[in-house]
Amino acid sequence: MEMPSGVYAKWMTAWETRLATRDTNRVVRPLEWGFDWLKDFGSSSAVQGNISPAIKPVECVPDELPQPIERMITLNEEIVRRSQDFFGYRVPEDFRIEQRHPELFPTNVRPETLAQDAEMKRQAAASESQPAEFLRFSSAIRTAYPENDQVNARWYPAPGSEHTAGRTGKTKQAIIVMPQWNADAISHNALCTLFNRFGVSALRLSKPYHDIRRPAEIERSDYAVSANVGRTEAACRQAVVDIRSCVDWLETQGYTQFGVLGTSLGSCYAFIAAAHDPRLRVCAFNHASTWFGDVVWTGQSTRHIRAAFELAGLTQNQVRRIFLGISPMAYMERFAATPKRVLVVHAKYDLTFLPKFSIDVLANLDRFGVDYVSKVLPCGHYTTGEMPYKYIDGWYLGSFVYQSFKKLAEQV
Repeated sequence: MEMPSGVYAKWMTAWETRLATRDTNRVVRPLEWGFDWLKDFGSSSAVQGNISPAIKPVECVPDELPQPIERMITLNEEIVRRSQDFFGYRVPEDFRIEQRHPELFPTNVRPETLAQDAEMKRQAAASESQPAEFLRFSSAIRTAYPENDQVNARWYPAPGSEHTAGRTGKTKQAIIVMPQWNADAISHNALCTLFNRFGVSALRLSKPYHDIRRPAEIERSDYAVSANVGRTEAACRQAVVDIRSCVDWLETQGYTQFGVLGTSLGSCYAFIAAAHDPRLRVCAFNHASTWFGDVVWTGQSTRHIRAAFELAGLTQNQVRRIFLGISPMAYMERFAATPKRVLVVHAKYDLTFLPKFSIDVLANLDRFGVDYVSKVLPCGHYTTGEMPYKYIDGWYLGSFVYQSFKKLAEQV
């Protein structure tokens, strides 16, 4: 990594590094290949729906391959070839709205965060906070953790939207919002209320292993991205399917135009979902990168995961290849195949999604003829959430979503 030059760059890099290293509960876990997390791909994937029962098990990953890394690379190449199957699913049948008091579900143990969590719990117990509405349903992709398999999305219906379906002719629009890795349960909620002002409803989706979906055995949402390769890929698969399932529910509520906004890891999930679901026509990617493995290898946030891979003797190129199946770059052509309105925001001093990777995203969008808007923040990955940069970012995201849905409505 090149050292920053200039006073502002050095100050920003130091600030970014302090924010990225303040949490002390990251754990270096040993490399696990996790083939068991992907064993249903092929033989049992027809159960997920929208897949021909005639599909056979993956035949190009024989057990006799001498090295697990070769098997994992081969499996990922197969995932890309058959991505419609891998990200295919059966529409859930148990959609329901649940009312409960919001909680924080923190992923760090800093005193100020624990105090905020305690205060929210006190307010809920004393009925001093208002209950909120949450969409709940069983994920079409199942894991070893029942709590993770109950999808959770806080529901922000735009005022008056319940009265517009099929009567006034007004287009009903909604966006699915996916925060960053290890986000607590209130992250990005302000964006949802902002979208409501534009007449756009929002579902703030909890990613796999996040907030209420997080297993009690972990403090952080580590199972979403870890040195367990198969589990990491299964988490992405589940997130993509959950996004698409949310669109299915929105359609039952009379919505006809849809968007997705993802930040950091949420951006990766959102991109792959949009590549496989043409209903998602407004796409905002808040921090973006091409190859999942490159971010794991070079990012500040994933130093502990890289450490596990290095201990196992893996190289950056090998890590890129074992995560091929959940890399946005693998689906760039598919993403470009249907018209979309696209925003890509990246940060000039990002030490987690290195700027060169974000610029590579833009170059590939150009190569495939995607119509997009690019915005650059004068900060880093973590500092995007700090003043004043979070307001600049909010303006980029909010104005894009407003203008994009407005143009979609005019096309009806």
